[in-house]
Amino acid sequence: MPDPVPGIPQRRSLISQTVAYLKRRIEENQWSDWLPGERGLCDEIQVSRNTLRAALVELKRDGVIEAIQGSGNRIIRSQSPQNRDVGLQSRNVAVLTPDPLESLRPAQALWIDGLRGMLSERDCRLHVFHGRQYYRTNPGEALEKLTSQNPHGCWILIMSNQSVQRWFERSVHRCITAGSVYPGIDLPFRDLDHRAICRHAVGRMLGLGHRCVALVIQKSRRAGDVDSETGFKDGVELSRHRDVEVVICDHEFTVASIKNTVRRLMERKNRPTALLVANAYHFVTVVGGLASLGWRVPQDVSVISRDEDPFLPYVVPEPARYVTSPHTMAKALLTPVLELLEKGAVSHRESLIMPNFILGESLTRKTEG
Repeated sequence: MPDPVPGIPQRRSLISQTVAYLKRRIEENQWSDWLPGERGLCDEIQVSRNTLRAALVELKRDGVIEAIQGSGNRIIRSQSPQNRDVGLQSRNVAVLTPDPLESLRPAQALWIDGLRGMLSERDCRLHVFHGRQYYRTNPGEALEKLTSQNPHGCWILIMSNQSVQRWFERSVHRCITAGSVYPGIDLPFRDLDHRAICRHAVGRMLGLGHRCVALVIQKSRRAGDVDSETGFKDGVELSRHRDVEVVICDHEFTVASIKNTVRRLMERKNRPTALLVANAYHFVTVVGGLASLGWRVPQDVSVISRDEDPFLPYVVPEPARYVTSPHTMAKALLTPVLELLEKGAVSHRESLIMPNFILGESLTRKTEG
């Protein structure tokens, strides 16, 4: 049985010890304005929901907090001046995503888990927060509440849109983007070099004789996807071939939308003979959609996956793809995260990773006819 975490309430008088623990954390300015939600507090303190709620009743009776319907428990007792900056010195790291961890792509979940282990070795904890409300067009109120209830020394933004990035850029919170940032936003980031990947993919297609090539990409408008479109066009402009036609098709995040996109592409008078698909899951849907229309991969159409995921080596034919290990991404984030925790700034604000290209079996020379 593991040793108890220091300071967390143990067996005897559990409710009173929970009250004392929460008061101490409030006095240390761990939470500046709001207590975290009940589920998060139960996980941190390792008590049942009933025990926590009984402790919260005592805190309300003592005038330490007040319940605001629909919002949570607001702290109304002021903190000691000498402890005002303790929350900023936290060695806890927060990951913010729109979806829960189990809904992320395997590659993302794996690098998060790897980073969690690396941070744990350095006495840092990593917590994951998720919610679509933080990714709205105007997420300010939701993000303000989240960050005030859950102070962390550093935030890592995953799949962040422009609104999220802009809010953190203007806030006092230390953060880094696991992905690319939008033009005009000054945040440190680590990402794959999507522009270089797509430029390289076009070069491989053209080198094999393909002259009508298409990029199949989701309508996300995330910074990395915008870079992908730019790199795809760059690949054609930088080539010595002047008879190339480029098609960029965006789709919704549904199987039906991807299948319709494939059908429209293959019904074109000058149909593409090579496709670059910007998502590993969507690669599988594209290949299946081509098969349902009677097109063979790679005999009739070559297909490359921009992204890697652990299941792709088991797909037949094996996809041509760009591979980066989750460990590489975790290591790329570890140094800047530790710098933000310890110094409040990073030495290198941006770093792009160029994956290895795996030829696979889904890319071949264009056949005549």
